[in-house]
Amino acid sequence: MTAQQAFMLAVVFALILLAGFFAMAETSLTRISRIKAITLEEEGRRGAPRLARLVEHPERFLNPILLLVLVCHIVAATLVGVIADELFGALGVIAAIFFEVVVIFVLAEAAPKTWAVQHPERAALLAAPVVSFITRPAPIRLLARGLIGLSNLILPGKGLKQGPFVSEEELLATIDVATEDEVIEHDERRLIHSIIEFGDTVVREVMVPRPDMVAVEGRDKVGDVLDVAITAGYSRLPAYDQGIDDVVGVVFLKDLIRAEHEGRRSDEVRNLAREAHFVPETKRVTELLKEMQRDKFHIAVVVDEYGGTAGLVTLEDLIEELVGEIVDEFDVEEPAVEQLGEDDVRVNARMPIDEVNELLRAELPTGDWDSVGGLVFNLLGHVPTEGEAVEVDGHCLVAERVQGRRIGRVRITKVESPAAASAE
Repeated sequence: MTAQQAFMLAVVFALILLAGFFAMAETSLTRISRIKAITLEEEGRRGAPRLARLVEHPERFLNPILLLVLVCHIVAATLVGVIADELFGALGVIAAIFFEVVVIFVLAEAAPKTWAVQHPERAALLAAPVVSFITRPAPIRLLARGLIGLSNLILPGKGLKQGPFVSEEELLATIDVATEDEVIEHDERRLIHSIIEFGDTVVREVMVPRPDMVAVEGRDKVGDVLDVAITAGYSRLPAYDQGIDDVVGVVFLKDLIRAEHEGRRSDEVRNLAREAHFVPETKRVTELLKEMQRDKFHIAVVVDEYGGTAGLVTLEDLIEELVGEIVDEFDVEEPAVEQLGEDDVRVNARMPIDEVNELLRAELPTGDWDSVGGLVFNLLGHVPTEGEAVEVDGHCLVAERVQGRRIGRVRITKVESPAAASAE
């Protein structure tokens, strides 16, 4: 073997090692999310600042790395073929091909990428400074961009300017997997799900509906309204003039107590009412929460598209949408869900359809209604009588309690499909 051939062989091994490093860098950098990189930077890890800058714009390093890996493979394979041909002839070329496939696959692909998958953080921190330095020169970036432009002439496409993108469903699935792996607690999973779903919730879904509102007339006396507030257990009551659709203000319990203490028990409460805040029923609860924080109010009257009163929403209603029901020592409420059997539950008719679907792992239809009681109304087309039932999506929905024109409780039982019954 001549000195020239020895030098070429050394170059081959150097290229294989370099290709392995780039393969490790490609795998590790693409597996590190931007959030993870920022976390490593906050922990003060060496190389983390460069890593954070790289993963913020993956398109800037990924194409140059792929180009360099390809160049290393091609040049190494060419040099091995030349050396083998000079030393052993045609048989040497065949042996060189086998050598290239095995060595390049093991040393330059499988081994470094496997190590990067097993140690993504360590590999990414190790690769970030080198990759940042190598991909910084303009010629490499321009060459990679030019070759991509050439490929676009064959297969036209502009690609994505930003990415990668993570959908809400993928994020929720990641949280569920993290819960199964005991990375986060079940309570933390529930809270994260609530926060993500909070942004899609509208006021209509969390408000106290119009029939459940406790309101007083503006001409009622302070003493009488004080008794109503104490009996109902509310610190704020809407006051109306001509009817519930004509809300003129909100009466505070502390104002009633002060007036009572000052001997104004016979005054009309309209004189104590404070300004009422009105919000449309289609308003996002995230926007309303920010508005309540900014303007410092805890209660708002919800109006429909015709300007009539649709219900009432409080700051507590919004917080409960995040953390669950808040029940104090004086509240007496029925459980929202009662498990009667393996495939048999009783729920409050006001329970949202999406929560029922999640509870039963079902696909009850959604539409203009928000609650399971609204679904029963829609399917029947009339006010049900107690015990009246309807079937949908393999479930039997029974209106167990009907008060006037309102459904109070609904019993949901999974029914056996005719195909399964015939098979048995």
